[in-house]
Amino acid sequence: MARILVTEKLAPRGLEAMAAAGHEVEVRLGLSPAEVVEAVRGAHALVIRSATRVTEEVLAAGTELVVVGRAGIGLDNVDVGAATRRGVMVVNAPQSNVLSAAEHAMALLLAQARNIPQAHAALVAGKWERSRWEGVELHGKTLGVVGLGRVGALVAQRALAFGMRLVAYDPYVGRERARQMGVELMGLEEVMAEADFISIHLPKTSETMGLIGKEVLARAKPGVRIVNTARGGIVDEEALAEAVRSGRVAGAALDVFATEPTTSSPLFELDRVVVTPHLGASTVEAQDKAGVTIAEQVILALAGEFVPFAVNVAATEAPEAVRPFLPLAEHLGRFLASLLGGLPPALDIEYEGGLAGADTRILSLAVLKGLFAAGTEEPVSYVNAPQLAAERGLEVRETTTSVTRNYVNLITLRGGGHAVAGSVAGLAGQPRIVMVDGYMVEVPPAPHMLVVHNDDRPGMIGLVGTVLGEAGVSISSMAVAPSGSDGGGAESSVGGAAGGSVDPGLSSGTALMILATDRPVPGEVARQLAEAPGILGVHLAGAG
Repeated sequence: MARILVTEKLAPRGLEAMAAAGHEVEVRLGLSPAEVVEAVRGAHALVIRSATRVTEEVLAAGTELVVVGRAGIGLDNVDVGAATRRGVMVVNAPQSNVLSAAEHAMALLLAQARNIPQAHAALVAGKWERSRWEGVELHGKTLGVVGLGRVGALVAQRALAFGMRLVAYDPYVGRERARQMGVELMGLEEVMAEADFISIHLPKTSETMGLIGKEVLARAKPGVRIVNTARGGIVDEEALAEAVRSGRVAGAALDVFATEPTTSSPLFELDRVVVTPHLGASTVEAQDKAGVTIAEQVILALAGEFVPFAVNVAATEAPEAVRPFLPLAEHLGRFLASLLGGLPPALDIEYEGGLAGADTRILSLAVLKGLFAAGTEEPVSYVNAPQLAAERGLEVRETTTSVTRNYVNLITLRGGGHAVAGSVAGLAGQPRIVMVDGYMVEVPPAPHMLVVHNDDRPGMIGLVGTVLGEAGVSISSMAVAPSGSDGGGAESSVGGAAGGSVDPGLSSGTALMILATDRPVPGEVARQLAEAPGILGVHLAGAG
């Protein structure tokens, strides 16, 4: 029998399931952070929702913890890295609220189109205002879905039933997969210019924060209506309020806000805006599913059995020959996705040297983990990575060869006009990126990286260093590859500046710089570099 500490309200069926499995279930609600630290001592499992923060201190106190269960999707309140270092499994309930969230998005879409909350408030206040609250139909209108993950796909499916035309922005979904859903993929600016309604379903990342801001709204179709049930902060609330006041945006409906809980926003003053207090997952069914799912996962973890929704499945089951390459494979996947700004139409993974004779399946899963890391709110694990690839229409092809020229072992990824390769160095097996687009380099993966293609002539390194220095960006490490360098036989495939691409033929007479920086390079600095004489292409990237 294990002791399970539950610090937030959980569906009764979940509590009953854990007790029925023979465990001691202790429910203690409303604990302060210090009280959580004390309560977790001696517990074998900790079950939370969104309020309890599972910090390094909590994990250090929970010396007998086997598993932490989050009854929901997001894990912002759990230090997954610290849990992994301590051998504590982290599980969640990734599919528990997707249907409720999609239905709430549709509810807000309809409420905004027909001014239902405003008309209700007026009528109960004694005002019969039929003409004031005239609405618009959904039928025949264009819905722009920004983010075609599980929730976005469900919204698209329901919007089709209303007779809406569907366009979408999601760099992590293949065109064939979108076509099967009846959706036309476009760039974000195109979606904003085409759509009568916008429904946002993006994960909250550094790239998506403030994405729907003043500039994007200025390019939107006049009279557009915007719905956000994803995460607060993706929409700039001040910019949206101003766009509604000016009439550029006909109305908006939001369930999420930059600061939560909140009772104050410039949007609350506008009668063309509908708001709800983060109710997307607030249905009886969603809460029940989350409670039951997390109970099932905790029971499996405590029994030492396979846990489908573990987000930090340890790699201890990986063959010893490939285990040192797992971090490298994940770094390469993340690096390629950042170069592309999304998914390639197809992904080729090549294992060379000694790896060719090993079971590399878990390495391919690690590549997918890295590839999808920035493209979904759901934590990506070895378990769900293949499912995400299938859902987004990504074709993965693997090849092996025992022949390699420069490295004992080499992993190469190709897709979308880019190629990257990596190996491990030293007795500690430190990951290294050793080829980018046909240029041989050697640099450790880092969270913030900059890839620059330039003319192969004197002064280019100084130019890049000066621009970054003036912007207050420090260079942590750097590798330079002149023209004629060769990435172990990889085909040259040279990427271009800021969202574009340049002719692969530019590899003749050009050079490549790859830099790790102490912080993200601001977009305006990257644009300044891209416009400098002799610079042929600039990519903001990351692999950490």
